[in-house]
Amino acid sequence: MDRPPHSHSLRKGRHSLPGQWYLVTFATQERQPVFLDHLAARLACQSFYAESISREASTLSFVVMPDHVHWLLRLDGQLSEAVRIYKARVSAELGRKIWQPGFHDRALRREEDLKPAARYLVANPIRAGLVEHIGDYPYWDAIWL
Repeated sequence: MDRPPHSHSLRKGRHSLPGQWYLVTFATQERQPVFLDHLAARLACQSFYAESISREASTLSFVVMPDHVHWLLRLDGQLSEAVRIYKARVSAELGRKIWQPGFHDRALRREEDLKPAARYLVANPIRAGLVEHIGDYPYWDAIWL
């Protein structure tokens, strides 16, 4: 029997700390590979830099995978609001709801953890077998480039 997503469990104990760095992951409904479509993936990438999202968080790095997104950010507002705005924007642009409820987050405590976290995040397409070299995967970015 399929179990419903436990998005409410993901929110237990979550606190937003402005100025804190977070690594956030969220998935498409039923892990549908929405972002195999080039236009959808490109829109998802561009949305990280939308003004409405930039008010809540500064994007340090991201990777848009076929069925999920990893986002490394510096929080300026509320974490749940930053993710909500991003998901709503992408869904609205695509003209349909595409996301599972909830998200996973991990706070990064030290600045020296940022670049290793970004490298790990950006290497996801290689680990997933989508490409052999990250330069061959177009749906990622990092401020350190």
